[in-house]
Amino acid sequence: MSRQKLQERLKMKEVETKHGEQFNNLLRYVFQVTNHDLQALGWENREIAQAKLPVLKQADVLGWFDGDNLISQLAVYPFQVNIFGQIYEMGGLTGVGTYPEYANLGLMNKLMRQALTNMRERKQSISYLYPYSIPYYRRKGWEMISDKISFEVKDTQLPKLKTVPGNVERVTIEHPDIKQVYQRFALQTHGAMFRNELAWEEYLRWDLDDMTVAIYYDSHHQPMGYLLYWIAEEVFYMKEMVFVNQEARTGLWNFISAHFSMVTRVKGHIYTDEPLAFLLDDGDIKETIAPYYMARIVDISLFLEQYPFQPQATECQFTFVLHDPMLEWNQGIFTLAVDKDGKGHLTKGGSNRDAEFDIQTLTTMLMGYKRASYLARIGRFQANEATVNLLEKLIIRQQPYFSDYF
Repeated sequence: MSRQKLQERLKMKEVETKHGEQFNNLLRYVFQVTNHDLQALGWENREIAQAKLPVLKQADVLGWFDGDNLISQLAVYPFQVNIFGQIYEMGGLTGVGTYPEYANLGLMNKLMRQALTNMRERKQSISYLYPYSIPYYRRKGWEMISDKISFEVKDTQLPKLKTVPGNVERVTIEHPDIKQVYQRFALQTHGAMFRNELAWEEYLRWDLDDMTVAIYYDSHHQPMGYLLYWIAEEVFYMKEMVFVNQEARTGLWNFISAHFSMVTRVKGHIYTDEPLAFLLDDGDIKETIAPYYMARIVDISLFLEQYPFQPQATECQFTFVLHDPMLEWNQGIFTLAVDKDGKGHLTKGGSNRDAEFDIQTLTTMLMGYKRASYLARIGRFQANEATVNLLEKLIIRQQPYFSDYF
């Protein structure tokens, strides 16, 4: 059959709950998840199908069908994120895959365009994803916005116990204080996602049955931090440590150090630009930095309506050219005016051209991952010196926090 005839018979439509088995089979094929892998985690096919039903019910799942057969798909999770204290609607892109016999037909490109159009209609002005291929998603308009720092601490390097007024309690994963702590944490942390029920289900779905939770309570028995972990073969594995103040961080590390006689190493991850080595008395530890999450601005006008620029002594403005490889509404000449309170107002058009960006560069800069001066210096965008200096003053420099939430 010719490629043209094949394309003519394919139809794009929503993936519904009745397609759950096909949805799971495509995911498993693309990500090479075998029955052996699932059995090692204690998962049966029936359990997987049931687990994925909330995704098909709550997420925006699109697919290409060859007759009744699902052959290409993606899912967009409805989430909210904290961007410099502003709560944004975010579309979390995941579950991307196409069977190889249908590759090179442009199917995924069309799915992504439709998914991004749907995000815009739902006022989701930014999208996150974890990339299987950074170059691929860069070509689609996403860019790196975070690093994942993996660390390994020997038992002899664990911090010495420090006196704190509170205490740690071990609880089950269902304890309500876990979500309470995370919500407080997300409200004060740039880049953090507000985990709804779907997010929590996805975050914990594939974890070992012996996952343990330790919660730090202050002297008033208020939960201020938690640690998700497990111990295997004398290694203490940290899945996530969340704390709302340094007292809780110290208390949780006290708890880890108390395992000195039980473990030889502690392994975990952190997601900000503050390496763990600086915080330890013996900072001679192994740390590995790797690129982590990517993001793309879905609608530049809607995104900048909420964006909190740094307050300035006077009102300022500049005109820029924006390029987007997929979305026509993010293309053209725009003028951004920022008032003294840091509120931005974007209009289409303008006579001057003070800068020129692609959507990838603008995203990583506005998210605080890379400085305007650095991006200009390495040729990621063009701007006159005055505009670069203005961007340095307007944009907060702070790397966002990310964890494995989908």
